[in-house]
Amino acid sequence: MNKEELLKKADDANVKYIRLCFTDIHGMIKNVEIPVRKLKDALENEIMIDGSSIDGFTRLQESDMYLYPDLNTWLVHTWENSEYGNVASLICDVYTPNGKPFIGDPRYVLKRNLKKMKLMGFGKFNIGVEPEFFLFKKHNGDITMDTNDAGGYFDLSPIDGAEDCRRDIVLELEKLGFNMEASHHEVAPGQHEINFEFEDALEACDKLQTFKLVVKNVAKRHGYHASFMPKPIANVNGSGMHTNCSLTTQEGENAFYDKDKPLALSDVCRYWIAGIMEHARGFTAITNPTVNSYKRLVPGYEAPCYVSWSDINRSTMIRIPASRGKQTRTEIRSVDPSANPYLAMSVILAAGLDGISKQVDPVDPVYINLYDLNRKSREKMGINNLPENLKDALKELQQDDVVVEALGEHVLEKFLAEKEEEWDRFRMSISEWELNTYLKAL
Repeated sequence: MNKEELLKKADDANVKYIRLCFTDIHGMIKNVEIPVRKLKDALENEIMIDGSSIDGFTRLQESDMYLYPDLNTWLVHTWENSEYGNVASLICDVYTPNGKPFIGDPRYVLKRNLKKMKLMGFGKFNIGVEPEFFLFKKHNGDITMDTNDAGGYFDLSPIDGAEDCRRDIVLELEKLGFNMEASHHEVAPGQHEINFEFEDALEACDKLQTFKLVVKNVAKRHGYHASFMPKPIANVNGSGMHTNCSLTTQEGENAFYDKDKPLALSDVCRYWIAGIMEHARGFTAITNPTVNSYKRLVPGYEAPCYVSWSDINRSTMIRIPASRGKQTRTEIRSVDPSANPYLAMSVILAAGLDGISKQVDPVDPVYINLYDLNRKSREKMGINNLPENLKDALKELQQDDVVVEALGEHVLEKFLAEKEEEWDRFRMSISEWELNTYLKAL
């Protein structure tokens, strides 16, 4: 689409209001709102923002930033149109006043890593994510901790009390032209999953950001609050965002498939797995970026805790789903939905590419239940734990040169500052568990 075609689309769709969207360092989608009469200015990249007010962006003396809309991301917001006219959005890249991409823009970080991939001779980095979320009831506008149902894995109505809500979410996404693969109730009460079909990583991350907006807005319409918090309820499964990924050749063939190799996995795929495993501890702070993320990465609740891989074992961090040919892929199971998708896909891609460039075979796949082994037994097998808290993950991040380079100095500095402050706030807080355990006893 060119600018003239987009302006005509806006007029034909009776769009009166446009959201110019971008993403901060935490993965939170932000926007500047303009009336349709300012759309032409936006398409000329003339809309400014104050970067000093955005987490992870710039200092006060370097605050002016410009939004460059990506015309391919034009969407009419079917879920929030009004009698006065329709609302639409464009996802934007952030630029400096001198016309250069802003190095702290997470979308630019992913673009930079995708460029490196192409220089290595690959065509696309395809991903298919499986974000999970909880639906909580609301009372007088306040969020409660009551889940919308007592359902379990793949349950149907009436046990699955949010079947209508989940269906409306998928239908709303289909109206936007999103291709959703499947949706179902997850293991925990009130927990749900909607899966994306495979597509180019940048497009997938853009759509994931919009997906979260749709989920929250449709849930609100049904009287629920949707949360992508990794572990909102103790003693039940947390919410992950399994990330299926593969590379293509420049001709569009799946670079991970080779029917003549063991498990029909190409050498490229095996090197990729080795790279992911080598840098897993280093990138976990990005793929699991909150204090709460590490309440999910514990044994017993189907979340991976150990750096390992297998073609069938769901206790490993990396699983190879059964499909082969064009669908050959690695499923990275540690990622959670609190991650900034642009940064998470950047570090995963960088880790995998490093493995490919080094051409090191991974350790053998694991076929036993790792949760049944103690730490000493696992370490004897060469299987390391993922970081067990945010503080340890931040230490591992700073020691991993490949992950550091993938993020860039600016993003690394801002991310560490934000997350070290988060850890300090957490360690100074007093939890309900501490009060229940110690207040009367001591």
